Amino acid sequence: MGKHQSDILEYIICCVGVFAERFSLTNSQAFKYMQEHQGLTFLQKHYNILHTLSLDDAVEDCARICLRHGGALTL
Repeated sequence: MGKHQSDILEYIICCVGVFAERFSLTNSQAFKYMQEHQGLTFLQKHYNILHTLSLDDAVEDCARICLRHGGALTL
């Protein structure tokens, strides 16, 4: 795994943790929810922009994406 891929993975792990905390989920529940509703794909695809924002902003954007893809958690 290259440095860039490692950075993306670390970022996604941080976002999953913040997402879990925000919505009172376990990390495992948050990961599954984000995976099912395209949140992880969004974070990976847009890492270059998202990592320049605060984690709170990135998690809000991710939650909106999940909502658009059938998720039920709202901000």
